[in-house]
Amino acid sequence: MDDRDIAYDERGLVPCIVQDWRTGEVLTLAYMNAQALQRTRATGEMHFWSRSRDELWHKGETSGNTQALRAMRYDCDADALLALVEPDGPACHTGERTCFYRGELGPAPFEALPSLERTIAARHRDRPAGSYTTELFDEPFRIGEKVEEEALEVVHAHREETAERLAEESADLIYHLLVLLRDYGVEVREVEEVLNARRR
Repeated sequence: MDDRDIAYDERGLVPCIVQDWRTGEVLTLAYMNAQALQRTRATGEMHFWSRSRDELWHKGETSGNTQALRAMRYDCDADALLALVEPDGPACHTGERTCFYRGELGPAPFEALPSLERTIAARHRDRPAGSYTTELFDEPFRIGEKVEEEALEVVHAHREETAERLAEESADLIYHLLVLLRDYGVEVREVEEVLNARRR
């Protein structure tokens, strides 16, 4: 579909959902007009139309929290956009990662890995005392040992235990694997990119 086919409303605007390219988390909902879309395409960074100020604005122009466009998608009627972005900092003016930080905040399944990866990265950076993750980073040889141990427990659960135990042991394995990746400086995104490349 060509950008010229977008069905703007009577004010010349179209809603744009902004989603994290890597994690799938919804970051914000903003509005674009043809000028904002053109500037976004030209610069590779998100531009929107402010309905309150009635002007074009570059996301992150003052805060530095820009959003690099990776892909733009359209819904079936071409009257709503989905921007997949790489955020450089929080999306919300309050400093929250996403504008949708209020309401029913029980974690959704798809939020588990991105949230865990961020927590592990923070433990790697800050090394808080009393943290099991910190202990692993302080003794990196243990990380590989734990991955081996948990992998064997997953296999054992698959052969001899319940589906619930298999899920629990798999969670332990995934956690330790994420610690191992962080210790080596590999992000989950890089693993996901390998998986995507293999399915082409």
